[in-house]
Amino acid sequence: MAQTETSPTVQNAPAPYPNAASNEADTPAEEPKKRNPLVLIIMVVILLAAGYYGWTRYQFAQAHESTDDAQVEGDVYPVLPRVGGPVLSVKVDDNQPVKKGDVLVIIDPADYQQRVNAAEAALAAASAQVVAARTGVATAQANVRTAQTTIGVSQANQERLQKDLKRSTFLRQQDIIPQSEYDAVQANLKATAAQRATATDQVSVARQQVAAAQQQVAVAQAVVKQRQADLDNARLQLSYTTITAPEAGIVSKKNVQPGQVVSPGQQLFGIVGSARTWVVANFKETQMENMKVGQPVKIEVDAYPHEDFQGRIESLSAATGARFALLPPDNASGNFVKVTQRIPVKIVLDKIDPEHPLRAGMSVNTTVTVK
Repeated sequence: MAQTETSPTVQNAPAPYPNAASNEADTPAEEPKKRNPLVLIIMVVILLAAGYYGWTRYQFAQAHESTDDAQVEGDVYPVLPRVGGPVLSVKVDDNQPVKKGDVLVIIDPADYQQRVNAAEAALAAASAQVVAARTGVATAQANVRTAQTTIGVSQANQERLQKDLKRSTFLRQQDIIPQSEYDAVQANLKATAAQRATATDQVSVARQQVAAAQQQVAVAQAVVKQRQADLDNARLQLSYTTITAPEAGIVSKKNVQPGQVVSPGQQLFGIVGSARTWVVANFKETQMENMKVGQPVKIEVDAYPHEDFQGRIESLSAATGARFALLPPDNASGNFVKVTQRIPVKIVLDKIDPEHPLRAGMSVNTTVTVK
């Protein structure tokens, strides 16, 4: 009985969602959404553009080498005094253009002028000594001539007395002249011979005096040359008291004032040469394979972002920049860390643009066409 009562209850129970089945049957199937073809076209164009840009950049990179580790270089001439002393006047100011030979600084020349005067006096004294030594040579030569004349007179007297002695000997043998007269002739002959020997010795002494006087002349002339060198040096030191511009350029970093005492080698200021400038670019050693002298270079200067400059490679450094450092690396010390080295490359400009002057120290980007 219990089973017959419960079964009709289950069969006659109402559906929990009476409208659900009917709604699913009545609603038609949704159609799939269509994609916009314009989006697809834009994506394809973007991919093509990106691929083309990447390909062009790859081709550009294969034919070019570039670096931003570069700067403009120029001739900078240091102005250094060669002598010390107080500064009388400074003729230039910062950033003033100067020409070669223009007077820049004047140092007090009083001390150096006094040295010139002393050197001139010493030279005059040495020159007088040369004159005196030459006079001594003339006197010694005159003594030589006098002694030679005495020798000649003695020779003549000796020859005459020898003849007289022969005659006196004959006359004495004939007992014509007394013995005393014969003895007198012999004595005179001996005296004349002694005079000739004395004159010969005087000639030798006089010649030695001539040689000594000539040596004195040579010594005096050497002293004159030394005094002349001292005078030239004093005048040179005096000329250094006027400092002039070594080259044309612009005065920079002035560090001297009137009244200041300067010493030799002290840098007073610098002159940046205005004749020419160039670029030194430090390329990595891995970029140097195809780089050669004469290759064209495009230069972009940070100071002129809208201007391009053209140049060419003039030379490649024979060593890396690290070789010229104050403390160059020593890889044999045991602490070795491989670092890509950079090699300086000198680049000169094809032409100078006066409206966009390049100044030493400016930062630039360089691009070298290697292929």
